[in-house]
Amino acid sequence: MCSSDLPTSEWRIHRDIYAAFPIAGAVVHAHSTYATALASMREDLPSFHYQVAKAGGRLIRCSTYAPYGTQDLSDAVIEALGGRTACLMANHGMLAYGPTLAKAVALATEVEVLCRQYLIARSAGTPVLLTDEQMDDALDRFSRYGQPESR
Repeated sequence: MCSSDLPTSEWRIHRDIYAAFPIAGAVVHAHSTYATALASMREDLPSFHYQVAKAGGRLIRCSTYAPYGTQDLSDAVIEALGGRTACLMANHGMLAYGPTLAKAVALATEVEVLCRQYLIARSAGTPVLLTDEQMDDALDRFSRYGQPESR
């Protein structure tokens, strides 16, 4: 058996997400550059842009640290997700899930782009964060995204 035939060391996270979040049809876990950079600072991705709401909350949380491949890491990720569909994994990377693989990949890509934008904005100064009310509006709009507006 070659190593590519073996399950990922993060199989617990995948199993636990499918069990905890019935809408999860696919899970994407990555060590993408900008998400990993922000996760290495153990910081949440705050509401610097309304697109943060695509993950289901006012911010994208960073989990607590736990060694890779452990139940502790899976538990930390499940806690960080709490009502969201993406999170950063402390000193590790990021994770996103969705009802389909295409949607999970699209969200993971969006999180990476947002992390890049946030880190660039921080390098230039202090980003102005959106208010809770503004993020609540974005969350509401994303919940109706693609549906016709009533006139």
